[in-house]
Amino acid sequence: MNGNELAESRGFPRLADKIKRALGPAGLFFRGFMENPRMVGAIVPSSPVVVKAVLEPVDWANTRLFVEYGPGVGTFCQPVLDRLRRDADLVVIDTNPLFIEHLRKTITDSRFHAVLGSAEDVEGIVKSVGHEKADYVLSGLPFSTLPEGVGTRIASATQRVIRKGGAFLTYQYTGAARDYTRRFFPRVDTGRVWANIPPCVLAWGWQD
Repeated sequence: MNGNELAESRGFPRLADKIKRALGPAGLFFRGFMENPRMVGAIVPSSPVVVKAVLEPVDWANTRLFVEYGPGVGTFCQPVLDRLRRDADLVVIDTNPLFIEHLRKTITDSRFHAVLGSAEDVEGIVKSVGHEKADYVLSGLPFSTLPEGVGTRIASATQRVIRKGGAFLTYQYTGAARDYTRRFFPRVDTGRVWANIPPCVLAWGWQD
């Protein structure tokens, strides 16, 4: 019996469905956490304060492709689209079909591409939407709880796919994503957002 089957046998999806209907996107996010906490890593989406802080260093005027790993219910999607130039693209990648289905139904912007898949395959996904490199990659993935080896493969593929001058942007509730970033990027800026529950660790790994 896998994790999802075990959760279903204990009634978690039925409880989560009730929460989803009552709370909308926040309820859907909670359901995603209940079904796969190792891949979601939080019970509620990030606050607007985190969104603003993470995106602050982005050079939007020169961004043609922005990629996000683990978009969840789209907390960052609209803020990114609001800042993105009209001829640019936003690609989001998630392994959870619940989140991808929700995003495809709720975001109709032609620049938006929601992909059901793994961040390990980011290089192929980027090429599939007509780009060779990404300008920025954003990740809220819980690197501290990913299966063994997955975090390293994701960070390595990310380093290869980002153009010179671009950056890997991470936010997490431990220092794991920051530490992975330091292994693969020559310059890393860090920060914290205390006005979030729980407080958030930020890192920007620059492809100098």
